[in-house]
Amino acid sequence: MKEGSKYFPLYAFLQEHAGAPVSLTLAEIEQLLGTRLPGSARTRVGWWSNRSHGAVQAAAWMDAGYHVVTVDLAAETIHFAKAQLTYTVVRQGDTVLWNGRMIKAMRQQLGLSQGELAKELGVRQQTISEWEKEAYAPSRATSKHLALVAERAGFAYETGSESP
Repeated sequence: MKEGSKYFPLYAFLQEHAGAPVSLTLAEIEQLLGTRLPGSARTRVGWWSNRSHGAVQAAAWMDAGYHVVTVDLAAETIHFAKAQLTYTVVRQGDTVLWNGRMIKAMRQQLGLSQGELAKELGVRQQTISEWEKEAYAPSRATSKHLALVAERAGFAYETGSESP
């Protein structure tokens, strides 16, 4: 988040809270920004979505390490919480078996949409969605490719127990 950006004051405010949950009214956010929010911020929950691309406002909270967890437009209150995904790493021999939570955590750390990660891996966006929902898991070959992408991007993960 660049200093001078319209939403930089929100970013700075959240940075000061070091990951503690934060609830702000729309009026408080406007006071921080020194300007009014667009009308869609009051009428569309989607304006507050945690999108990694195409939403300057989302970069403010996501770059500060937060996600919007609750939007109450009736009460004009937004609840932010530390962005955190937990996952367990399982290996089969020398291969990390990627699960949905790991894939989503890596994708979010890289700032990629499901479609962008799909393009990187040569699969469909729907495949990434199904992996993240754990409808099914990546093959061993794809798991190796995921590990290479993670290594190249600096996505660190801890090794858990081995699976037979």
